[in-house]
Amino acid sequence: MLMPRSIESNFMSSMKEADMLKHRSQVFSTMQRHQHNQLWTGLLNDKFDQFWSENKKLMEPFEGSYFKHIPVHFYRSGSSVMTQTLVKPVSDDGNHITLGELMKLNYPSVDNPKVFTHGICIPHETPVQWMSEHMSYLDNFLHLVVI
Repeated sequence: MLMPRSIESNFMSSMKEADMLKHRSQVFSTMQRHQHNQLWTGLLNDKFDQFWSENKKLMEPFEGSYFKHIPVHFYRSGSSVMTQTLVKPVSDDGNHITLGELMKLNYPSVDNPKVFTHGICIPHETPVQWMSEHMSYLDNFLHLVVI
């Protein structure tokens, strides 16, 4: 059985990893211990305002309009394996990467996959940057189920 301290450690590690991908750790590492505690105790005690007061800093693009990379975990229907790849929010020519483009890169053999997060089927034209800013889970990762 996981102990509360282990759960907190795992959660904070996920938050650090997401910040490393998005901001090169430039946000989380500058936060003070009491701010980390705000995140955890807000989550633990079901106090969203307390959690969000610190988490919003981690959800905003840091330099420019985009994250460096998008923190995302993929779950394939019928498989118990989670995969993670490095996802850029914009193409080399500066255009938004859409969910449909991301699926073609990561699942080229799957024709027109349905992708769900939070129980919602996401349209393929949705930019992954927007998804990361607005549809990430509490660990600041997008968790996408591919069917």
